[in-house]
Amino acid sequence: MADRAPATAIQFPAPAAGKKVVVGLSGGVDSSTAIALLHDQGYAVEGLTLWLMKGKGQCCSEGMVDAAQICENMGVAHHIVDIRETFEKYIVNYLIDGYEAGITPLPCSNCNRMVKFSPMWDYARDNLAADYIATGHYARTRYDEATGRTHLLRAVYRPKDQSYFLYDVPHEVFEHVLFPLGDYAKTETRQAAADHGLHTADKPESQDLCLVEANGSMRAFIDKYIAPKQGEIVHTSGLVLGQHDGIHHYTLGQRKGLGVAYSEPLYVLELDPVLNRVVVGSKDDTFSSELMARRVNWVSIAQPSGPIRAEVQIRYRHLPELATVTPLADGRARVVFDQPQSSITPGQAAVWYDGEVLLGGGIIER
Repeated sequence: MADRAPATAIQFPAPAAGKKVVVGLSGGVDSSTAIALLHDQGYAVEGLTLWLMKGKGQCCSEGMVDAAQICENMGVAHHIVDIRETFEKYIVNYLIDGYEAGITPLPCSNCNRMVKFSPMWDYARDNLAADYIATGHYARTRYDEATGRTHLLRAVYRPKDQSYFLYDVPHEVFEHVLFPLGDYAKTETRQAAADHGLHTADKPESQDLCLVEANGSMRAFIDKYIAPKQGEIVHTSGLVLGQHDGIHHYTLGQRKGLGVAYSEPLYVLELDPVLNRVVVGSKDDTFSSELMARRVNWVSIAQPSGPIRAEVQIRYRHLPELATVTPLADGRARVVFDQPQSSITPGQAAVWYDGEVLLGGGIIER
């Protein structure tokens, strides 16, 4: 398969008697297949669902029912942990604060760090005597004997690789995480679910962002918290082209849906929360060769003492580009690309790789 990388990672250690794995269950096909595969491997498995918010969709009431049914059919324990206050603090407030400040925050990586992986491992270890936790993410890990550090790797099937969203999880947590789907394509996951008789085998694909799934759209979610505020849409030349009803409805690089007419295609270049303006310009104006990342997390390697060469990804669906990454003493990093990149967006993540190995990443500051 052309989209596959070499399967060089060991997905999970050989099971030993009494080894317990607590599997994060959203109620979707991926997580339910993960628990079934680990059960086949001989692990003592239990399910754990985090109650993130009220509403429809996975991670909510519908997902909890499906997760409970999976565990009941398998004859294993299912636990539900109410983590709604944590989710409100670190995800909902994080998003709203970001959009009001004129940035486009990436909630999934923050959720994986602050809501899911670290809290789930702490709970599973302290309350359920777990040896490992597992999820249905498409990623892999590999222990490096030379450094004594667990590496985070891309999934074998690249179109479903989710390692980008895991860059912010503390590296020591990965010592205790299993990714049973790291070698699977989505079609193979569904087939495995069908082979195990899971009722989720044909369940529709969930949204990448649970808030969208629960609210219908990101705009609908944002509009629940941020009131409309009319301002100007301004060209880089200073010409006022039209009006907007809130900078939170726009993102850098956006071309469609601007609602203004001009002699050439226009792109959003800046969201100014002070003047409440959306600044637009030409495609050429969207390119930049450099970014600064804050709150950098080094995953597969310790922070290097000097610049490194890496392939840097600035959006989930963005192809990684060669760049020089220079770590700074204040926990930030400077990234200089070999070739200018379009629409580098504050609030999103810059994640750097060495081939299939995720080295680290941070939040784009500017």
